[in-house]
Amino acid sequence: MSGGFPEVRPRRLRSSAAVRRLVAETTIEPRQLILPMFVREDAREPIPIRSMPGVVQHTRDTARKAVAEAAQLGLGGVMLFGVPTTKDPVGSGALDPEGILNVAIRDAVSEVGDSLLVMSDLCLDEFTSHGHCGVLDSEGRVDNDATLKIYAEMGVAQATAGAHVVGPSGMMDGQVGVVRTALDQAGFVDTVILAYAVKYASAFFGPFREAVDSSLTGDRKTYQQDNANSRDAIREVDLDIAEGADIVMVKPALAYLDIIRQVRDHVNVPVAAYNISGEYAMVEAAAANGWINREAAILETLTAIRRAGADTILTYWATEAATHLLDR
Repeated sequence: MSGGFPEVRPRRLRSSAAVRRLVAETTIEPRQLILPMFVREDAREPIPIRSMPGVVQHTRDTARKAVAEAAQLGLGGVMLFGVPTTKDPVGSGALDPEGILNVAIRDAVSEVGDSLLVMSDLCLDEFTSHGHCGVLDSEGRVDNDATLKIYAEMGVAQATAGAHVVGPSGMMDGQVGVVRTALDQAGFVDTVILAYAVKYASAFFGPFREAVDSSLTGDRKTYQQDNANSRDAIREVDLDIAEGADIVMVKPALAYLDIIRQVRDHVNVPVAAYNISGEYAMVEAAAANGWINREAAILETLTAIRRAGADTILTYWATEAATHLLDR
């Protein structure tokens, strides 16, 4: 203090938009955003997802247009999820070359080639009649090792369809290793694995289940992580990297910013985070009621995830956020 007044004035660096922009520690660019997309088999027009205003189950044609727009905006990629019309206990539609997810991958790659990363969800939950991420044993429990065999085939099917990146998301022990081995043996040595290394059993997944027409009853707590634990997350990350993961992901994002930071500080590979359906729905609902400024809340949310350490964010706002960023 000098003469009763402060000599150090941090507010100087907040005094205008120009100076705030100059000294910003965390930035968001379109290339850091990935758009999750749902493509529904036999859909003739986009089907709105009630709990996720503004998000739809795409037709093949509208999915192509959305992928082209993502490429034009310079997004980092799209993550494709298939919504089949029929399901069975072993999720056979996931392996069918004419299954909706594999068809959607081919459509996307034919639309944008290598100008945008086409990523695919590698999990069975959209395809199984019971809604679990793996096949069940005779007692109704998820059979880890039997599921791994299907994941290996699924990875090759998706790479054959043209996926640049596959995302094993089922939280089966050993999933990254079997997928990496299968891809390499099939000649897909350059296919990237984005491992859902840290995926918690979260209440915030609710709207996603509507988005994929999930058949699940009960929960996935025997394979997704307990939200009380953080050391367990680091263990899972280490295992996935040892098995060949190229990128590791934390899901969800907002309630797990501390986990994102721990993972970022621990590893030397890129870290992704998934800004999930429930997080999206909360902001949209509050904005619809006039309780918050929607655009500001979206960008603040994404900035928080980046600030926590995520290199890349999967978000349903990717296209809109990129538009705002490019208009600035």
